[in-house]
Amino acid sequence: MHIDARGLRCPWPAVRLAKALRQGADAVTIAADDPQAPAELALVAAAAGADMSINTDAVAPTFVVTRRPVGNTVFTQSP
Repeated sequence: MHIDARGLRCPWPAVRLAKALRQGADAVTIAADDPQAPAELALVAAAAGADMSINTDAVAPTFVVTRRPVGNTVFTQSP
């Protein structure tokens, strides 16, 4: 999923990321140019158990948020 949040001031990029993650997106790419975006997007990603990386090669910084794989949380004993 891609979100173009250029021109939107925080908290809107973070709100849109949170909505995408709540709706089940496993990977979200966000173009955001607000100076507060990196910090706010990182907080949303961490709260959702996701990793975030930043690509600064584009015209506007692009943030890539991906969910961490979920391991086996069920403990089973061997017979």
